[in-house]
Amino acid sequence: MQIGICLPYMKAGLTRELYQAWFRAVDAGPFHSVCCGERIHGPAMDMRMVLAAAAMATTRVEITPTLYVLPMHSATRVAKEIASLDVLSGGRVRKVSVGYGGREQDYAAVGARYQGRYGRMDAQVEEMRRVWQGREIVPGAGPIGPSPAIPGGPRLLAGAMGPKSIERCSKWADGLYAWSANGEEAELARAFAMFDAAWERAGRPAKPYRLGGFWYTLADDGQRKLYDYVHEYLAIAGPEIAAMMAESVNRSSADAVREAIDNAEAAGCEEVFLVPATAELAEVERLGDILATR
Repeated sequence: MQIGICLPYMKAGLTRELYQAWFRAVDAGPFHSVCCGERIHGPAMDMRMVLAAAAMATTRVEITPTLYVLPMHSATRVAKEIASLDVLSGGRVRKVSVGYGGREQDYAAVGARYQGRYGRMDAQVEEMRRVWQGREIVPGAGPIGPSPAIPGGPRLLAGAMGPKSIERCSKWADGLYAWSANGEEAELARAFAMFDAAWERAGRPAKPYRLGGFWYTLADDGQRKLYDYVHEYLAIAGPEIAAMMAESVNRSSADAVREAIDNAEAAGCEEVFLVPATAELAEVERLGDILATR
């Protein structure tokens, strides 16, 4: 199983110097990939800018958006962004996660329509692939570049959780990005089982890619920081849900993180992203120490 790490993006006070230190540490460490998520409200850094900087500052790790809330955007624009990121990284964008998003406020902030997002994304995926294949979007205007390193573009993974959305995505997705807040084997395995069944019903011949993710911290006073991060991240869902989820996560020690990584592997993950609760360099350095002994 490959191990990736999410770059910090949901914290106030992030600086150029901090990101440069993260890029150096990640590229020198035992990591397969880096990722970044998308969030509009709050102190979040823009996913595209962070990953573009990572593409230029690193030389080895894969660069993975996790994930584009695709129905908030123009599919053609996203396809062009991803292809450009692939060029900047030297062909290291090999998969991209896309999802529907559940934050109506983010849709409103960028002037996108929240209703109908499920059907829109089906059509958007097809449009992105047309762009990457060099086919015209506007008749007579010619193709939209640049061309990605992989003919036809990178793998598109569905960031979906519920059975209905998984069923829908199985018709076009190349795999699933399954999320378990606390890195629980049963939760990840259940999501993959649902996707495998839906994939089979859709008559898809190739095996779907299995990507997982969970929250962790290895910073000092980690459990408090993990609670605070998850509570703040989910505050938009209301205080009760935010508190419940924050109380459910405990991957804040070396042993707990090792267990969650083992859980992901046992659940069938081909790759797992660890999403840190802080922007401290200890998250990279101490995780690298754990991986060095696996």
